[in-house]
Amino acid sequence: MDRALGICVIGCGRAGMIHAHSFKGSVSGARLAAICDPAPDRLREAAEELGYPACYERYEDALEDPAVDAVVVVTPTDAHRDVVPAAAAAGKHVLCEKPMAASPAQCDEMIAACETAGVKLQIGFMRRFDPGFRRMKELLDAGEAGEPTLVKSLTHGPSEPQDRMYDVSRSGGPLAEVNSHDFDTLRWLAGSEVAWVHAVGHNFRSPEVAAAYPDYYDTAACLLEFENGALGMVEGSQYVRYGYDARAEVLGTTDHLSVGTQQVNSVVLARGDGQLVEDSMPTWRTLFSAAYMEEDAAFVRCVHDGTEPEVAGHDGKMALMLVESAIRSLREGCPVRVGE
Repeated sequence: MDRALGICVIGCGRAGMIHAHSFKGSVSGARLAAICDPAPDRLREAAEELGYPACYERYEDALEDPAVDAVVVVTPTDAHRDVVPAAAAAGKHVLCEKPMAASPAQCDEMIAACETAGVKLQIGFMRRFDPGFRRMKELLDAGEAGEPTLVKSLTHGPSEPQDRMYDVSRSGGPLAEVNSHDFDTLRWLAGSEVAWVHAVGHNFRSPEVAAAYPDYYDTAACLLEFENGALGMVEGSQYVRYGYDARAEVLGTTDHLSVGTQQVNSVVLARGDGQLVEDSMPTWRTLFSAAYMEEDAAFVRCVHDGTEPEVAGHDGKMALMLVESAIRSLREGCPVRVGE
């Protein structure tokens, strides 16, 4: 394809607008052709902010636009199983945000639909495109730390949970909402699938909902064992209030690698009372702004070059399987073999 790839962003929430701004002019070989959102007010506000691309309230109408070559699916997770196969059937390449779907079976349906249609399917795990995380992976693959023995990843989010998140049967809680990225990061860094997961979690910050939602937890810790023998740890928490925090580390047989920082910049205020004050990272949108742009650029490159996406449907499915296994372990209070 010689011309610029026409992109339609389906879903104009926070993450959707990040992708839309990238394709509006920052990603070579692509252009923002359309946006889609079922909420008229949100669609109108997005159109004003983006300079009035073509607008659709129904994704079915957007898929009929001949100017649209590919879509970025940023809808609620339970809509992915409908939007992605429809896009594939219309011949549109797909970048789908995480979580990939509501179940591994739905992931299989989406993968099969894209394979049958001959279109690309990339999953939105943007940490794989962050410069720091990519450098860590490069050093690890080069053997700089020896063989991985212990791989750890954490995400702490400051946002107050939305009402739907308290219902773990619906949302999955932080293991799904927050830690999908961590599970994918561990698989990527360890270079292995996970055999066992053991998760524990508690509600520390929202005691007022405990009576109505006794299963709700805001903090979880997971111990993993990989098929290659390495160990893994995932730590997740939401409503931490101090800022956004995403870090990872690998203890190898010879050396140690780590990535991530809580500081938004390198400025330190040394006060007269002997205290050092630094600005904390306010949000994931700040920390991973460059990663989102590179993720979008990588998607465009794989379409133009006919190569496979760096983060494929299988990666989205495996992350979801780890989330499901961790939630089951938390509920049953014992280790769980992944996939059983």
